[in-house]
Amino acid sequence: MAPLKTLSKNLPFIIGQFNALLDNTSPLVKFICGVSLIGYFLSFSNEAVLALSVTPGYIIPPHFCFWTAFTYCFLEIHFWEVLADIIAVGLCGKLIEPLWGRFEMFKFFIVVNLGVAVVASFFYVVLYTATSDVDLLFFVHIHGLAGYIAGLSVAVRQIMPDHCLIKTPLGKLTNRNIPLLVTFLAVLLYVCGLLEGTSPTSFASGVLVSWTYLRFYQPHSNGTRGDLADNFTFASFFPTVLQPPISVISNTVYSALVRVGICRRTVRRYDISAAPTAVTVTLPGNDPQDVERRRQIALKALNERLAKSEGLKNSVVRPTLPPQLKKDSGIPSSNTTIPMTPGAVAIDIPSPGIMAPPGENEEETEDPTAPLIAGRTIQTTAQVHSTRDV
Repeated sequence: MAPLKTLSKNLPFIIGQFNALLDNTSPLVKFICGVSLIGYFLSFSNEAVLALSVTPGYIIPPHFCFWTAFTYCFLEIHFWEVLADIIAVGLCGKLIEPLWGRFEMFKFFIVVNLGVAVVASFFYVVLYTATSDVDLLFFVHIHGLAGYIAGLSVAVRQIMPDHCLIKTPLGKLTNRNIPLLVTFLAVLLYVCGLLEGTSPTSFASGVLVSWTYLRFYQPHSNGTRGDLADNFTFASFFPTVLQPPISVISNTVYSALVRVGICRRTVRRYDISAAPTAVTVTLPGNDPQDVERRRQIALKALNERLAKSEGLKNSVVRPTLPPQLKKDSGIPSSNTTIPMTPGAVAIDIPSPGIMAPPGENEEETEDPTAPLIAGRTIQTTAQVHSTRDV
């Protein structure tokens, strides 16, 4: 009695929260939630379950109950599954529908549910072929919105891949991890006996179908189809350690489908006219830390070169003449210096001949063609212009 009293007291609050959740949502979201609630009450009838759910042995010829591919998604056996469906569809609908539009949201709903019915039925037919268990064909009933919720998780991952949901001691849980994580939890709950076997099958099929549609076929306003981003590959759904082998397998399957003609080879298109005037080329594989280290090394080398250039300009050289040359040239003081302009250096140039001072005999004048006198040099100056590297 106590749980019923608690539920009756909190029932108005729960109803108010559901009304707030479904407020400002499209008629499609409200229709899905309302029909799912009706389908739960129909699940108490075995005849309704057989008529509305997908049975692998009946959806294929000769029975060909094709209408079940449109009705199975509204049938839920457990009430907590109905609540989970309403919450997931309501929250994701508020996020995705303003970006895609009502028509694209409706088309995504139809494509994912039809694809899940086909893929899940094919999976059970393959299991029957391998095991010859007739129960897999006629006693397995696929139902519920598990496949569509899986498709919504893939769509949210495409739109907001790096949005952090929870911070744990092991790291951040982002939208990138949701599809694979929920599939693993569905398998774990099935092993523990808390879920039927059709739920993990439907969820895995929903991930595969929704990714295929969003990756290759979803039309966009600019005329392109699909999302060929590198962070939306099939291998990116798995941990980094498993991505290389998954990439090999997925690329092999895709190449085989292209050769058969089921898929077409994708062509990347670039609008050059819409490109900015300044083109920035980013080379993949450059580590930001390595780039910063190279920048610091280049900046240090540039500063050293500038310091050398400034020191050369500010230095003043005071050249002095040898005593013998000072005596011959009539310079009275040994402390006399030659004024130099900044940036001038002294260069020793051998003298071809020293002219005699005035008043001496002409015979003593040295012949310009005479050999040089050892140890006698003339110091002169030359202006040096330095050029900075550009």
